[in-house]
Amino acid sequence: MLRISDDGFEKAFARMVRNRRESDRQVGRDVAAIINEVRERGDDALVDYTARFDNHGLGDDGNWQISAEECRAAYSALDADLRDSLEMAASRIRAYHEGQLPDDRDYTDDIGMRLGARWNAVDAAGLYVPGGRAAYPSSLLMNAIPAKVAGVGRLVVTTPTPKGEVNPLVLAAAHIAGVDEIWRVGGAQAVAALAYGTHRIGKVDVIAGPGNAWVAEAKRQLYGVVGIDMVAGPSEILVIADANNDPEWIAADLLSQAEHDPTSQSILITDSESLARQVEDAIDLALMKLPTAKTAKASWDAHGLIVIVDTLDQAPTLSDRLAAEHVELMVDEPQVLFDRLRHAGSVFLGRHTPEAVGDYIAGPNHVLPTGRRARFASGLSVLDFMKRTSFIDASEAALAAIGPAAVRLAEAEGLPAHALSISTRLK
Repeated sequence: MLRISDDGFEKAFARMVRNRRESDRQVGRDVAAIINEVRERGDDALVDYTARFDNHGLGDDGNWQISAEECRAAYSALDADLRDSLEMAASRIRAYHEGQLPDDRDYTDDIGMRLGARWNAVDAAGLYVPGGRAAYPSSLLMNAIPAKVAGVGRLVVTTPTPKGEVNPLVLAAAHIAGVDEIWRVGGAQAVAALAYGTHRIGKVDVIAGPGNAWVAEAKRQLYGVVGIDMVAGPSEILVIADANNDPEWIAADLLSQAEHDPTSQSILITDSESLARQVEDAIDLALMKLPTAKTAKASWDAHGLIVIVDTLDQAPTLSDRLAAEHVELMVDEPQVLFDRLRHAGSVFLGRHTPEAVGDYIAGPNHVLPTGRRARFASGLSVLDFMKRTSFIDASEAALAAIGPAAVRLAEAEGLPAHALSISTRLK
């Protein structure tokens, strides 16, 4: 627990802000080797790595892909209420992201030059979906639906299937989202296959989706060969709360991120020491009952923090320094604090807006920047699967109006051919 009034607060808080909870150099070296193997050996490397890491054989043609029929069957076999919940989530995610579609621009300026920009989706996108029984269908929906809304023509999923196991909820989500291909390949090797292509797996233009440290590092190393959504690190939540809160609610919200991974981080900022103590007690009680208690406790013990401020007016400044993935404003007038926040992946306003509702069904994307990257990055959107092409259409009169200035600038930069390409038209 830190108090903003303590003499050592600034040093301790700054150390926490600088704390990196992401991959080490050895992961980077391992991933570089895997990428090189896949680039050189293609499908043979995928067979070897899948047998080694997933205990699953890819030798036979039938073992490489999951068919559309299997996805449809998984969807049909779902409990009706669960199927309706997935459909509701997909509908809300789709509606929110349809509102993000950008408009083309086409206009003629006052000298008669036509200018503008046109948006197009990438031809193919790859989605990484963590596999096994712990896979998350919500992540598939959050990644696949924006790509489809953007107009991506070919949507490819790679997912590990440890010992051949597949989560039927993920297959059902793939059916709802309209995924075109699903490959039984995971890890950094799957990212490399999507980036470079192999004999079986066609390369893509953009790769999105969550994964472990090796997957995140592979995306980082392959950026430039392909586009990526972001380099995502461990989950984060910051709760800003006044005294008028139920400590059990806040404890549950903090643990909702802590249960993801031992490296996740949960932070509470409050102006009430009494609430802080109650939240600590509520966390201890919740951990006694939580099936994911081992992971959540490791995260809370290593990275959890409660900060006590003199007044909540001090909270936005601290929040912006953290630039957290998720920020909850559990106060009477959340809009007042929200107006002062600049850096956050996503913000949840009011006591009845837990972060978890955003993970599943609210509509905005739950793929968000971590590791203080909210200072310069945004959550996943349709724009991650699109690119903008500008265009210029100059008439003879329009070129005559601006050409001489362009010639002077080209000559000043020592680029005579640039100047000539313009001046020869002016004659």
